[in-house]
Amino acid sequence: MTQVVAVLDFGSQYTQVIARRIRECKVYSRIYPYNTTAGQLKKDGVQGIILSGGPSSVFAEDAPIPDKKIFNIGVPVLGVCYGIQLMGFLLRGKVEKSEQREYGHGILNIYKKGRLLRGLKKQIRVWNSHGDKLIRLPLGFKSLASTENSSFAIIEDAKKNYYGLQFHPEVYHTEQGMKIIQNFLYRICRCRGDWSMADYVIRSITAIRETVGDKRVILGLSGGVDSSVAAVLIHEQFPHLLINKYTRGNCACQPDN
Repeated sequence: MTQVVAVLDFGSQYTQVIARRIRECKVYSRIYPYNTTAGQLKKDGVQGIILSGGPSSVFAEDAPIPDKKIFNIGVPVLGVCYGIQLMGFLLRGKVEKSEQREYGHGILNIYKKGRLLRGLKKQIRVWNSHGDKLIRLPLGFKSLASTENSSFAIIEDAKKNYYGLQFHPEVYHTEQGMKIIQNFLYRICRCRGDWSMADYVIRSITAIRETVGDKRVILGLSGGVDSSVAAVLIHEQFPHLLINKYTRGNCACQPDN
């Protein structure tokens, strides 16, 4: 069975990058809406959960807030940027608006190493993009690292496998960011790292074959990434597609059978 790590999307420009970095570690990632229920995640058998960053503040009236029960389904949780603020806000820590928005490079000083920080240097450059910050830890958490503007740049509750990062490990600008992601996946979530894109393509084509059977297929192809990938996968199963209609660059396709 394929192991899945869920990425809850809070509107970050980097959500897709997080999902890609996980897959680069040979672990399958799936992006979920931020309000996906804990019951659904548990039903899907996710191996871990990552809370993405996002442009909102936890203090905003329309702030995206996840199902708090995600902390009770027994899998590791990693909060990134807005995600760490959500953890503080939901788990009874304290978050406040920063006097100055922190954007760009910062210096991270690591003073305690656990499973998340295994193999990292004591000081690295990281990429920040946030306007709020955690100022009091939830019960059971401890701080592992700080930056110039945050005493709680990395936090952990090792007993419950909850972790938070004030910066973005998924972007190129953060040194050893992939090492942090790998540690979360392999050392904390216990992922096997046996997933590959080739396997995913084969499974997707098989699923299309089983779903379609002897029926016809209609494909709306806009030229965007999602519809183009769908077209390629469908073409693998139905190599003789007839394009029978164009409408402003879109086409309806069906197998020539």
